[in-house]
Amino acid sequence: MITIHGYSPSGNCHKLRMLLGHLRRVEGRDYRWIETDSAHGATRTPEYLAKNPNGRVPMIETDDGRIMVESNAILYWLAEGSAYFAGDGWQRAQTLAWMFFEQYSHEPYVAVARFICGWTPLDSPRRADLPKLRERGHQALAVMEKHLSSHDWFSATGYGIADIALYAYTHCAEEGGIPLAAYPALRAWLARIEAQPGFVPMPPIAAENAALVQASLRAATA
Repeated sequence: MITIHGYSPSGNCHKLRMLLGHLRRVEGRDYRWIETDSAHGATRTPEYLAKNPNGRVPMIETDDGRIMVESNAILYWLAEGSAYFAGDGWQRAQTLAWMFFEQYSHEPYVAVARFICGWTPLDSPRRADLPKLRERGHQALAVMEKHLSSHDWFSATGYGIADIALYAYTHCAEEGGIPLAAYPALRAWLARIEAQPGFVPMPPIAAENAALVQASLRAATA
């Protein structure tokens, strides 16, 4: 049993729910979820910072008191020994390469554009960054589309943790003003993931965040 401190609208947190949904089905593995609203300061309390000085989610705690942070490191640990992180050393490194791509070339643009659109005021100075974030987000999606033109998955031996890592923010990229219409192979990949046994969808964002997203998208097309 592990405890996850996570914020449900966060793709980085939802990655863990996705993998654990599969592991629950296959292995009966269970977990506890503590909703931790990082958007409103829940990760900046002295108690939380004592466990995770970086003040972010997700964070997991084991029953024996060990703590792990960083979503893709947690995916690696959870998936060890399972079909979701399989193959020889070369194949596993290829899977990890896509997970590094997700954190370096994808999440900083796709996820941040979504956050600005749905979690910052319409007059926030951060909105000046949206055009560049969207441009870089499309660059990342184009790299994914090229790969998917000749591969079904990003994980080397079949559906696995690289796909989960990349799905988390790709499937909701449009909430950041990054439409997916131009990426047919990518959209087919999303559908394959959503058809996997044990798939867990991300909960919808709160009404106030959805309203900000819609206002942001209207502003982008005005």
